[in-house]
Amino acid sequence: MFHRIITALAVLAAFGVAVGAQQPPARPLSPSGSTQAQVLGHWTKGDRPTFAVGQERYVEGKWLEVTYGRPALRGRDVFGSGANYGKALIDLPLGDFGPPPVWRAGANVTTRLNTEATLTLADKDKGKKVPTGEYSLFIDVKGPQDWTLIVSNWAAQARFDQKDKTALWGAYGYTPDKDVARVPMRVETLPYSVEQLTWAFLDMTPDSGSVAIMWGKTMARVSFKAETP
Repeated sequence: MFHRIITALAVLAAFGVAVGAQQPPARPLSPSGSTQAQVLGHWTKGDRPTFAVGQERYVEGKWLEVTYGRPALRGRDVFGSGANYGKALIDLPLGDFGPPPVWRAGANVTTRLNTEATLTLADKDKGKKVPTGEYSLFIDVKGPQDWTLIVSNWAAQARFDQKDKTALWGAYGYTPDKDVARVPMRVETLPYSVEQLTWAFLDMTPDSGSVAIMWGKTMARVSFKAETP
């Protein structure tokens, strides 16, 4: 009898292991993402055709890239309305930090811009120049039509460490003293809803375009001009 019980338990354990092995790996709630564009280059025909559309090569281009975390709506109203507009975007206190004063414009790690070209971000009065390099991006959301893109020299933490005062996790610890540019964004209502927060480069030309963030039925963007550093 004892032998049969041991055998049954062994079979159940093996069955549990087999079932567990079939479970898909857990996915993060906010997967990492990136968007890229290339500017200031040109297409040329070489001695050998390429597999690119038009069978040409794009040479001497400069890369632009935004890396960020991609939260999903999952049925939420993330922007709110009235006096509560934008408040849901600001995180709760974390460690010794209170709620950050600006939005990380993504999830988890700080949103980052890496540019190999010098960018002039459009403003109502004059453009704000952003030299080549890597920066953190934040958005100050004050109202439905009052968004400001912040390009900052704050470094980003790979993992949250409240003892590290030289880099940020998300927007915790953000201060404006490292701002490179603050530019008003054009905010628009989309005719459809974007489930995952998405950064994108829009209306690109060889030396200009817009960098945009879309989530839900809201899109905010800033136009830019690129030049060789």
